[in-house]
Amino acid sequence: MSAPTPQDVRVDLAREQRCGFPEVVYAPGKDPGTILQVFRSQQLANQHSLATRVSPEQATAVLSAFPETNYNPVARTLRLYAQSIKPTLKTAEIAILTAGSSDLPVAEEARETLLWAGHSSLLLQDVGVAGPQRLLGVLPQLEHVKVIIVIAGMEGALPSVVAGWVKVPIIAVPTSVGYGFSFEGLSAFLSMLNSCAANVATVNIDAGFKAAYLAALIAR
Repeated sequence: MSAPTPQDVRVDLAREQRCGFPEVVYAPGKDPGTILQVFRSQQLANQHSLATRVSPEQATAVLSAFPETNYNPVARTLRLYAQSIKPTLKTAEIAILTAGSSDLPVAEEARETLLWAGHSSLLLQDVGVAGPQRLLGVLPQLEHVKVIIVIAGMEGALPSVVAGWVKVPIIAVPTSVGYGFSFEGLSAFLSMLNSCAANVATVNIDAGFKAAYLAALIAR
């Protein structure tokens, strides 16, 4: 059986000028050659590259061609800066909070996306509503951030709780983590979507990338 050939890709090299950031590769369903094609095009155009939901096989292929690429197996991302641009990360104006350590893969996807976008971030884990004192302990660290990404599964209550303590936008990310009938994150999604806190907006289930992209635009 012959190996799959790279799919034809029309890389949108003008997206950074229009939308603020370059095009991003969603890896599932793509052969490694297709991802490499996008990365090569972006590098020639002096643009940073990012691929999300990357498999180990895809990562191996990209790393063989671009060994300087950062592969985060927890986040399932590949991040490659443009060769002629030395990244200067902005100070941590964005915080990422997780309800539990099981939410770390989504948090890491968000953190890697922010690094690609030029932002360092403050990652605070395991501050869920099951132990409310943990959130109170980290509130002083949130006083100077511009936006907070809050990631939670189960009942998805954490974004609303955080929102009642801060004066910045909250981007809520439901995760597919939870016991029993959590419906693969749907219960958390609906809870966040129906938050009574006015400063909470919700993205899709497990969408760490989307949350970080929006957070970077807000911080900008």
